Amino acid sequence: MKIAVIKETYPEETRVALIPANVSKLIKAGLNVTIQAGAGELAGFDDVLYTDAGAEIAPGQAETLKDASAVLTLHGYGSALDTLLPALAPGQTLIAMMDPLAGPQVAQQLAQAEINGIALELVPRITRAQSMDVLSSNATIAGYKAALLGATHSHQLFPMMMTAAGTLKPARVFIMGVGVAGLQACATAKRLGAVVEAYDIRPAAREQILSVGARPVELNIEAENTETKGGYAKEQSDDFIARQQAAMADVLAQQDVVITTAAIPGRKAPVLITETQLQAMKPGAVIVDLAAETGGNCALTQAGETVVHHGVTILGPKNFAATVPNHASQMFGTNLTNLLLLMAQERGLNWDFEDEIIRDTTVSYQGEVVNARLRELLGLAPQQPTTDETNNQEAS
Repeated sequence: MKIAVIKETYPEETRVALIPANVSKLIKAGLNVTIQAGAGELAGFDDVLYTDAGAEIAPGQAETLKDASAVLTLHGYGSALDTLLPALAPGQTLIAMMDPLAGPQVAQQLAQAEINGIALELVPRITRAQSMDVLSSNATIAGYKAALLGATHSHQLFPMMMTAAGTLKPARVFIMGVGVAGLQACATAKRLGAVVEAYDIRPAAREQILSVGARPVELNIEAENTETKGGYAKEQSDDFIARQQAAMADVLAQQDVVITTAAIPGRKAPVLITETQLQAMKPGAVIVDLAAETGGNCALTQAGETVVHHGVTILGPKNFAATVPNHASQMFGTNLTNLLLLMAQERGLNWDFEDEIIRDTTVSYQGEVVNARLRELLGLAPQQPTTDETNNQEAS
C-alpha cells in the first residue's frame, strides 16, 4: 500500500502532512511512503531526512500520486482542492482537512470524481480518537501563539517587576472561551507572568480554568444546554448573547489583553465584543481574535489584518499553526499516522463503517456522499442501509 505526501499549495502554508519520524513508523508497519520533493523544506525537513526514514522522493506531484492508495495533504478544500482534484485518480483516497461543515459541497466534488474522502475535522471526540484529533493539535498551537502575540503588541510587560525605577504592575489578560486553545492561552499567559482571568459558558470549564492557574470570571447569567455531546460550547440564543455582552462590559474595561476563542463548527463565529464595548476598553489594549477566519468574535475584526479602533489594537490572525511549522507538522503528522495505522491493511484501507472513527470521518466513498451530517446539509436523502446491514438489524 502506497501513501503519498504532496507539497502544499495552499497560500502561505508551511507545514507538511508527515515528518520523517512518522514515515519510519509507517514503513515499519509495512506501508510504502512517497514524498514529493521539497514537501518538508519549509517545516525544516529536508528530502534526505525522508530517504533516511525509508521514504521514496518523487520529483513532482504526478509522480508522487501515481499508484497511491491514500494521498495526504493539509488542505483538501478551496483552491488547494481545485488544483489537486484533476490530478487524482478514481478510487484514490484523499485524507486532509476539508472544512466540511462550512462547505459540505467538498464531499460532492469528491464523490463525483469517485475519490474517497476523509475529513480530519470530523474525528469524533472520544477517548480512542484523541491521538488523531487535528483540531486539538491546531488549537494548542493557536492558544500558545495568541498569548505571545498579545504580549508582543501590548503596551505593557506581562510580569510584575520590581526595578530601580519603581514597581511595574503585571498585565491583565482575559481569555474568552476555554477549550483547548483557551486553556493553552491561559497557561502561556500565566507562565509569562500576567494576571490571567477566563470565562466560558460551560459549567465544567471552571475547574479547567483553575487547573492552569487562571481565575474564573462569573457573570451571573444562566444558560441552558451549554455543552455539546462532543464537549464543545453550544451555540446560544441571541437573547443570551446580548445579556452576556452587557455583563461582560465591565470585565473587558479592566483588561490589557483579551484573547477570544469562541467558534461554532460550520457557522459564523459569535460576536462577543461589540463596538460599544471597545469604546469602553483601555487605550492601548489588545484583542487577539482566534475566530477571525470565521467572522470574528469582535465586531471590528478583519481576518489577516491588524486594525486599531478607539485606541484598541485588534489582531485577526489566520492559520496560526503555519507560523510554527516544525512542531505543527509533528503534531499533525502524528494525528495522521495514528489514523492510518487504524485503517491500513496490506493492500489498501479498511473501510469498516462499524468503527465510529471511520464512519464519522469519511465524507465520500465509492462515488457517494456517505456522511450523514453532510447529506443532511446538502439536502440529500438519508442513505438506505445495505443488504448486510438490513439482515443484521433483522437478526438482532
